[in-house]
Amino acid sequence: MIKYLLNCKKCKLEFESWFASSKEFDKLKKLKLLNCQKCNSTKVEKSLMKPSLANSNFKIDIHKNNTSKILKKKIKEYQKFIKKNFEYVGENFTYEARSIHYNKNKKNIYGKATIQDVKQLNEEGIETSTLPWIEDKEN
Repeated sequence: MIKYLLNCKKCKLEFESWFASSKEFDKLKKLKLLNCQKCNSTKVEKSLMKPSLANSNFKIDIHKNNTSKILKKKIKEYQKFIKKNFEYVGENFTYEARSIHYNKNKKNIYGKATIQDVKQLNEEGIETSTLPWIEDKEN
């Protein structure tokens, strides 16, 4: 995993994001799947970050410092907001996104789409966001 400091060239927002590798960043950038958290622009560039140095005795226990619990809680908060304020369209996400875009409808939706579908939507000028999703165990 690698963490980059990203800059939006449109609104000048600076934010951090994790990637599986530097090649993964380049791949997502080329596919225009990276977008600004503030203005949703795809004009996002990576900038220099100071390295995080550690000695051989340094270990991170993700469960001990509750990072995974905090992250999971934050994702669930986003999910709750989305479920409350957006319409779930399931597998029809791509169709609905095009319908909204071309018919100039104002409607918030969420659903499922493949990476290829998202790429095609972006190529058509239809901006989307991809979010991690944690399924409720109660469902």
